[in-house]
Formats: sequence, structure tokens, C-alpha cells
Amino acid sequence: MPKPRPPASPLAPEAATWSPGAVAATLRPHDAEGAAMLAGRFAEKGNAERAFGATAQGAALLAALGGHSPYLADLALRESATLLRLVERGPDATFALALDPLSRADPAATRPGVASLLRQAKRQAALIAAVADLLGLWPLDRVTGALSDLADACTDYACAHLLREAQARGDLKLAGGAARHDPRATGKGSGLVVLGMGKLGGRELNYSSDIDLMVLYDPEAAAYDADRAGAIYVRLARDLVRLMEERTEDGYVFRTDLRLRPDPAATPLAVSLPAAIVYYESMGQNWERAAMIKARPVAGDRALGEHFLREIRPFVWRRHLDFAAVADIHSIKRQIHAHKGHKGAHASVQVAGHDVKLGRGGIREIEFTTQVLQLIWGGRDPGLRDPTTLGALAALAAAGKIDRRAAADLADAYGFLRTVEHRLQMVADRQTHRLPEDEAGLALIASFMGHDSAAAFAAALVGHLTKVERRYAGLFEEAPDLSAGDGAEGDLVFTGVEDDPGTLETLRGLGFQNPSAIAGVVRGWHHGRTRATRSERARELLTALMPALLAAFGRQPQPDAALLRLDTALGRLPAGVQVLSLLARNPALLDRLAFVLGAAPQLADHFSRNAAALDGLLAGAGGAFNMAGTDPTAALPALVKDARFLEEALEAARRLVTERKFEVDVAALEGRVDVDEAGIARSALADAAIAGLLPRIAQDFAKRHGKVSGGNLGVVALGKLGGRDMLPGSDLDLILVYDHAEEATESTGGQKILAASQYFGRLANQVVGALTAPGAEGRLYEVDMRLRPSGSKGPVAVSLPAFERYHAESAWTWERMALTRARFVAGAPGLRRKVEAAIRHAQTRPADAAQVLADATAMRARLLRDLPGEGPWDVKHRPGGLIEVEFIAQALQVAHAARLPAILSPTTRLALSALAKARILPAAEAEGLVAADRLWRAITAHLRLTVGQWRDEALPEPVAAALLRALATALPHPPVDQEALRAQMRDAAARVRESFIRHVGDPTIPPA
Repeated sequence: MPKPRPPASPLAPEAATWSPGAVAATLRPHDAEGAAMLAGRFAEKGNAERAFGATAQGAALLAALGGHSPYLADLALRESATLLRLVERGPDATFALALDPLSRADPAATRPGVASLLRQAKRQAALIAAVADLLGLWPLDRVTGALSDLADACTDYACAHLLREAQARGDLKLAGGAARHDPRATGKGSGLVVLGMGKLGGRELNYSSDIDLMVLYDPEAAAYDADRAGAIYVRLARDLVRLMEERTEDGYVFRTDLRLRPDPAATPLAVSLPAAIVYYESMGQNWERAAMIKARPVAGDRALGEHFLREIRPFVWRRHLDFAAVADIHSIKRQIHAHKGHKGAHASVQVAGHDVKLGRGGIREIEFTTQVLQLIWGGRDPGLRDPTTLGALAALAAAGKIDRRAAADLADAYGFLRTVEHRLQMVADRQTHRLPEDEAGLALIASFMGHDSAAAFAAALVGHLTKVERRYAGLFEEAPDLSAGDGAEGDLVFTGVEDDPGTLETLRGLGFQNPSAIAGVVRGWHHGRTRATRSERARELLTALMPALLAAFGRQPQPDAALLRLDTALGRLPAGVQVLSLLARNPALLDRLAFVLGAAPQLADHFSRNAAALDGLLAGAGGAFNMAGTDPTAALPALVKDARFLEEALEAARRLVTERKFEVDVAALEGRVDVDEAGIARSALADAAIAGLLPRIAQDFAKRHGKVSGGNLGVVALGKLGGRDMLPGSDLDLILVYDHAEEATESTGGQKILAASQYFGRLANQVVGALTAPGAEGRLYEVDMRLRPSGSKGPVAVSLPAFERYHAESAWTWERMALTRARFVAGAPGLRRKVEAAIRHAQTRPADAAQVLADATAMRARLLRDLPGEGPWDVKHRPGGLIEVEFIAQALQVAHAARLPAILSPTTRLALSALAKARILPAAEAEGLVAADRLWRAITAHLRLTVGQWRDEALPEPVAAALLRALATALPHPPVDQEALRAQMRDAAARVRESFIRHVGDPTIPPA
């Protein structure tokens, strides 16, 4: 029987993980003498090393190490056993073995023993990572991740040792005494928090990187004397740096930098958690926000570290789009160019002596681009908070916040430049990012990178640097000239106390009717009479914006009124830098803002109360009403889940819903979406808000009252939400339905037990209260519960059996008509199936068609008597208006659904089309009703956004112009002016009334 063959070496040619061509492609010895010297020294060490050196792959590896890196060559000789183990077992298993002793060693060992073990792990892990990198066995993220794992393990073990020392001195009382060989157990309850920052925090450590740490402590956690806690933890921080940095005959572990702590010039090496939180909440800088994107606990009490990061999350992730941070963070980059230029951070792309991290087109520009975009958008979308550069770029591209091609260019360059950085550092284990200035040195790095020549390497390098430079400049440096081509030629002087004649003439030429009044308003801004413009920075931004701003407002039909609305808005802002920075970075917003303020007083009032509405304008700039087709509701579940408590979840939901409503409303006003698309978007937003909040509210409720066995609460939408055609200001018609196990009579597990019906009734009230309660961002929605079984006299929540029984036995015709628009929008999947089945059964219950139509006719007659239309623009209540279109669809569905269930649809236009397909309505007539439905909804939506109720015959000209613009996307034959629109409205109303009389009944004839 033949013996089984031993497994192939991971580096052997036949191994699946190894490509023989990789050696020739990537490992080109630059220094033949150095390669030969290393091979000879290996041959002197013994048979095993000679066998390794004799293989083609081994020889190529030795050539790469000896021919490029004196540091790696010496490390390979010193750790030859590790190198051989890597050949036999592969890099992953060997790396795990190198770190394993750190997880099992006794933290209470002597300081020399701890220091020696840390340095041994560093040597072995560094060699393994380098070889895996050079041979292409690990991709870049695995290399940087492995180096970060090494730093984590070393820091964790070093801290555990220092905590044990502090315990032995009588400084600290530690809870993890039993688990003496578990560093993580030692850290629990220790009061010590060590955060990994920078590349360590993002698990992107480079080959010879120092590690950025922040040492924090809880003075009340483990110190016997809280007054001495500061001195105890400062000593611990100092000892940690010494233990990691000190060079011995075994080498060193990591250079350690603690300067990313709060206010490092004025604070000790270890900062108390309360002091850190107060600092970030009151004095934190934008660059510190960027740094905190990557922060994560790496040693000590990790749970306490996570708690601290949750506490400062509002500081890092602002609620609104933060373009004011762009200039601040970019100024850091300019300072780097100014102060580091002589060290290789050149102001232009080059090769010799260029700093691939800090120089033009370098790694820092990629990181800055990514982090600034994260700071701008991450407060609204937790999915963009990835701490890794490549992960964040991918998330930003997927969310439409950066062009996909730009993201790909930056990602490719990042991979290339990080590899160059590693090769530079592998040569002599120096923390350098600067390319050699001499030809020989460049040839060495080119060879180390696998290029045939220095010229080939230079071409590849310059290509990546140039792409990064162009992308970075396009995003942050090439601000457009706001006064070029904007029609604002002439004098614009607002510094004096009197009107400048040239300025008045310029304003008149721009279209303003009262130039003197406008000049007075603008002069007040410049003199800081408005709170928003009192800071020097705000006035600087205002000066730069003024020509374009005045030109944009001058193009409006009533420019004076529009600018005065802006003045009102600025007067209500506590500060203006954020808004003005947003406009400065996105000058196209000026035209859109001017249009909104000029055409839609209702939206203008919203903007004046909530400047964050500008976020919605910007977010909608790239698509129909959102950027790059991304789902505008996608971030809501993550925001709710990310909240620390229920009220914070509600505020996050209110903020997002308010912004998205404004975004959709503006898109509809501008005619970028038609009324159908806008209705779907508004309904999707309400769906997301209800579905996202319901489980969080139920979870919070269960903390107090436990749970009912098998119980769940679901939400059914009717009306405009059920039909997915919500209009601006639409309330939510809801029914809340619950179900639970038959044997369950009360809740269990809570502080206060409730009967099942009482439990779900109170939970339903909590849900309604959450949706309607006002907050800083206003309220989410108004809720109407009158369509629930038994109307306003019935319980807020109805059990599923009671719902089924009511609609089988007691429902009125108007309730059956309302149920045609029912749609389950939130709740557990099992409950959804049951409720949808119950709704379908109720909708298809046989009906007396003649009685249904007679009831619908009578209802319409009562509405005409009690709620007559108020003027020609009340297109909902007028004869032949929106109500009659909806009544036709609903009454015919109730009358015929028992035999033709396919006609059922909660959306009026789809139901009318289905009725035509079933030959209940003539096709041409159904088409006319669909057109009328769209016309009435478009007019209603537009008037709600602009003038509200309007009783005069003619609309104000700016409102009419905007309405005609919106109707251009809603109607196949849009009217050209107001008179044509009113004629079209009369024709549509007449056709609807004829259809209503023909298919439902004549509401003007008293019932017999």
C-alpha cells in the first residue's frame, strides 16, 4: 500500500496558493552581491536552510531579501526557524503561532521577560508579513491587518503586565485576578482605556509605522484613591511607551505616539474620561473629528472604550452636512505642504525625493478626501463610517457621494502607494515615506516593486500621483470663480452707511425692484447686524459669495421678496458659517435656493426655521431627488439602531424625515420628479420611518412591561400612504393590529405586568406618540386613526380576530371603500402574512353592488353639502375633483372584487387601469380618469408647497410659473399658461363628473 504523500509546501510550485511566475514577476534582486551573501550565510547555518535555499522559490526569496533589504536579510538569518516554518505551514498559520504566546503568557511576569517576549513576537510577525507581502501571498489589507493585529496583541499584553504591576504596588484593584494568563480579562474593570488611532485604529498599519494611542482612564473604576488616579494612569502610560519603544539587544516593539489625545500640549499622557468627553463636546476641532473616525479600543477595558466612543459620537458625526469642516481640514494639508516641503512633501508631483505620504498626490490626500467626505455625509448615513480607507471609498461610491471612477482611481493609487511605502520601510526598518533622490536608490525601490527599470516604476508612480492630485484638487481646491459670468458686472460696495450709486445701478441691472432696500439688507449682513454674519469667517464667506448670490436672486420673478426671505432665514440662524460654507462649496445651490425662496413661501418658511434644509437641496442635486439613484431611506434603520436611547432614535428619524421631505418637495417643485414619483418617495419615507421605529419602540416598551407570548404589533396604512401617493403635508391614516398566542393573557418579564389587550393598547399609543411628538426637528407626521374599526370610539390597537370579525360583520360601505387602500407597512413577517390575508378576505367579501354604489353616491352628496370646494383651486373637493376620482375607483372595487380580485390595488391610478382591463371601465374613460387624478394631485401638491389655500381666480405669477414647470413632467399635454391650465381643469372636472354619474350615481339628485 503506497504511503500517503505529505502535503505540498504553501510555497511549492504545485501548491494552489503559489504561482511560479510570481517570483520572476515580483522578486528581482537589485544587489547581486547582497543576495549571494545572504544565500551563503544561510548555507553556513545547516542542511535545512540549504534545502530551503536550494529551491527556486527559496532562492528567489533570499535574493529579494538580500538584494533589497539589509534589515530583512538580518531578520531572516536571526529568525530562520520562523522562515522555515512559513515555508512548511504557510503565512497564516505561522503568523498565528507567532502571536499565540502573547495570549497565553503571564502578565505578572518580570519586566525583562515581558519585554523579551514582545520583541520576539515583533521580529517573527514582521518577517512573516514581509515575506507574505513580497511573495504576493497576502493582499495589502491582509498585510496591514496582520501588522495591526500584532500591534493590538503587543499593546494588550503590555498593558496587562503594567496593570498587574500597578496592582502589586497597591495602586489599583483589578477584577480579573483569576484569569492571570488572559490579558483581556486583566483589562476588564481596570479603568484603563487604550484607543488605537490613525492607521492602527483603521487596521491599516504600515510596515515600520509608529502606533498612535490615546490613553484614557476612569478615576472611579479601579484606583483605591480617586484623587491619585491621574498620577497612577499617567505612570502607566509612560511605562507603556518605554516598554514598547526601548531598544534592547532584542530590538524594539513599536514607536509609540500619544499626541492625538485631547489638547496634548496642555494635558497629561493619560486623560480622564469625563475630561475627554467635556473637551470634545466643547472644544474639539475638526481634525480631531477626522482622527476619531478610525478610533477603536485596542487594550485595557474595551467595553469602557466602546462606551466612550458612543458618548462622543455626536461630536464626530454631525447631524447636518458639514461643509464648514472642509476648509478647516484642508488647511491642515496646506500647512503640511508649507512646513514639510523641504522634506519631500513637494507642492507638485515628482519622483526623486518625493514623499509618497505627504507630497502632492500622496497617501494623505487620498485619506483626506475620504475622511472629509465621511465627515460631510456620515452624520446622515452610518453606512459611510467605515474606518478603513478602501472600505470608506467603496461605501461613498455606492452611496453616490463620490464618482465611482474617482473612487476607483483613488483606491488603485492607495494600493500602489501603500506598497511603495512598505518597500521603502522594509529596506532598513525606518519610518520613511520619502523616495531616494539618487538614481541607485530609485533603481533599488523600482526593483523591489518588481519593475524592469526605474523609468517604468517612475511612469507608474507619476500616473497614480497625478490621478490623486487631480481628484483631490477637483474636490477641495478648485473652487469655482463665483463672480465669473454671473451677470454681476459693476459696483457692489456695501461698506459705507449710505447707498453707493454704482451699486444701486448694478442691483437694478440684476433685476431688483427696490435697489436701495436690497442694498440696506446686504449692508446689514456685512456689518454683522444679523447673528449669522457676526463672525469674521462668516463675513469673509459672504463677501466671496455676494456677486453670485445677488445674480441668482436677481433671476427670480420677484427677486426682492426672495432675498428678504433669505434675510429672515439668516436672522434666525445662531451662526452662518455652516450655511455659507455649504453655498461656497456648492455654488450651484444658489440658483436652487433662490428658486425655492422665490417660488415657494411655504418651503421658504421651512428653510428659515431649519437651515439644514440646504442639506436636502444638496443631496438632491445629483438625481431625481437623491444622489445617484440611492435609496433616500436606506440610512434610517441604521440611524435608529445606532442611537443610544429611544429619544435619540426619534430625533434622528425626525431629522432625516424632515430633510428628505424637503428634498422631495423641492424636486417636485422644480419639476425634476413628477407627482407619481414624488408620492412614491414620500410614502417610502413614511414606510421607512414607521418600520424603523416600531421595533425600537417595542424594545423600549418591553423593558418596562415585558412581552406577551407570541405577540406582535403591526401597522396598516390606508389613504394616501396606503396608496403610495402621499402629498406634501399628508397625514398618516393608520390601523394598528396585534396578535398573540391564544393562551397568553398578560405580559411576562417586565417591571409592570399588563393584560394583553392593555399591553398592545399602550404600545400602540407609544407608536402614535412617537410619530406625532414634536422635537427639535418638528414632528414626524400627523396621524389619523379614525379609519380603525369602530372609528374614534374604538381601541387604538385592534386584535387580529376582532379586525377580521368587524370587517366580516359590521363594516360600513365607506370603511370597505377605505380598505381598498390598505397596505401592511410594519411588523413581523408572520403577522404580515396573517394581516394581509385578513385584508384580502375583507376586500373580496361579496357585496351588493347596487347598494355599494348608492352608499357611495350618498356619501359624495353629503361631502358636497358639508365640505364644498373653496374656490377654483380647491381641486380636491370641487365637483369632478380628486374625491370623485377616488370614489369611482374605490366603489367599483368594492362592488366587483368578490368575482374579480385582480382589480384590487391600493393606488388609485393602478386600480383604474385594472378596472379598465377587467372591462368595468372603458379604456379611454379610465385613461381620462388617471390623467385627472394626476392633474389634481399635481396641483394640490404644488399649492401646498407655495401658497396653501388660494381662493382667487389667478395664481401669483411666480407660483403659476413654477406650477406650469412642474406640470410639464406630469401631463402628456401640459398647458402653456394659466388660462390654458384653467381650461384644462374645467374639462377634466367635467369628464370626471360624467364618469361618476355614469358608474356610481348622481350626487346632485336627492335620494329617493
